[in-house]
Amino acid sequence: MRFLLRLSGAIDALTERIGRAVVWLVLLVALLSAGNAVMRYGFSYSSNAYLEAQWYMFSLIFLLGGSYALKHNAHVRIDLIYGRFSRRTQAWIDVVGTVLFLLPMALGLIYLSWPWAMNSLSIREMSPDVGGLPRWPIKLLVPFSFGLLALQGLSELIKRIAFLTGALPHWSPEEEEEVV
Repeated sequence: MRFLLRLSGAIDALTERIGRAVVWLVLLVALLSAGNAVMRYGFSYSSNAYLEAQWYMFSLIFLLGGSYALKHNAHVRIDLIYGRFSRRTQAWIDVVGTVLFLLPMALGLIYLSWPWAMNSLSIREMSPDVGGLPRWPIKLLVPFSFGLLALQGLSELIKRIAFLTGALPHWSPEEEEEVV
């Protein structure tokens, strides 16, 4: 179990680094959006590349931010019932949800998006719009981001099982930072 907890800690550290980098994209996309608006309405200048850069950064925030949200328990959850259960019951719910829903969904989307992304890379797909950006880099991030989500799901699964088996003295979604 020690090895698995160290693996969980390494996955958490990777997710944390990527998540902290992605946070800066929020500022960058806001500045780019404001700049686009000023250029379009103030100077009658527009660029497809700037618009597509906005879309790509927005996509990156959501694609790469999913695993970070999972790590920090910031994902949407219907807490009407879950919050009333004991920590052990919550951990069991998380184990079942991760095994039956999260991991199969993430692995399925990796499987389905991989050929699509590889095809885009092989043809060096570009935007059909004049002055547009390459499409293949953002398409490659789809299977990559679901891979990160699957890894973080594995990390969360390890922590819940460690708690349930007594290898971790305590665990709760609110105390996630203190677990490993």
